[in-house]
Amino acid sequence: GRACLSRAEPPARDGRSGEEEEEEEGCYQLYPGHIPTSPLQKALLAAGSAFMALCDPYRHDMVAVLGETTGCLALPNLRDKMKHHPEGYRILQERPRIRLSTLDMSKLRGLPDGSLGREYVRFLEDNKVSPDTRMPPKFVDDEELAYVIQRYREVHDLMHTLLGMPTNMLGEVVVKWFEAVQTGLPMCVLGAAFGPVRLSARKLQVLATDLVPWAIRSGRNASCILNVYYEQRWEQPVESLRKEIGIFPPP
Repeated sequence: GRACLSRAEPPARDGRSGEEEEEEEGCYQLYPGHIPTSPLQKALLAAGSAFMALCDPYRHDMVAVLGETTGCLALPNLRDKMKHHPEGYRILQERPRIRLSTLDMSKLRGLPDGSLGREYVRFLEDNKVSPDTRMPPKFVDDEELAYVIQRYREVHDLMHTLLGMPTNMLGEVVVKWFEAVQTGLPMCVLGAAFGPVRLSARKLQVLATDLVPWAIRSGRNASCILNVYYEQRWEQPVESLRKEIGIFPPP
């Protein structure tokens, strides 16, 4: 259901509360942090965030806004894939989160080398990143779809782990190619298409001849990455999970 804005408002001049006026205008806060926007506002946000993200690919806030304002077709498709898969359906029902507050980091560090949990923590530490940096959704006008894009963001670092890619520009472009094929999100497609412009000639050659063809083949062959309950797979070897999902070994 839809939950109205909960902030207190002084009574309007005609006796109605500000909350009632907002209900009549169709402005609802569907989840904490939600910002209702019109199609025109979404288009302006998409254009502005795309420009800023192209200027600075490390502006994760702009990349997040772009993903939310352009994912109106891809997100329902991803949600439907999750609903029609036993593990994906459980994820939609239980709404797990991947954050420092939900992870037992010391336990994950103690897992054997090669396990998903140990390699995930190694990736976070080697690249000095944190799962808590993922922005919460704001502009998705459906509570369930907001969770879908939140889940996509929180498993992004796990994609780096499974694909064996670092967080430099080359690694991000490769992961974006894989995610573009997997999710169909326009934000991923734009990142895959325009990210390489910042790479050197040597890296472009490696990208074009080895990495992109592998990422595309893996993306097409793999099952939906959102249908894996990663929190229950920490002890599983990365190689085993790659085979299960359908990701080919990195070149």
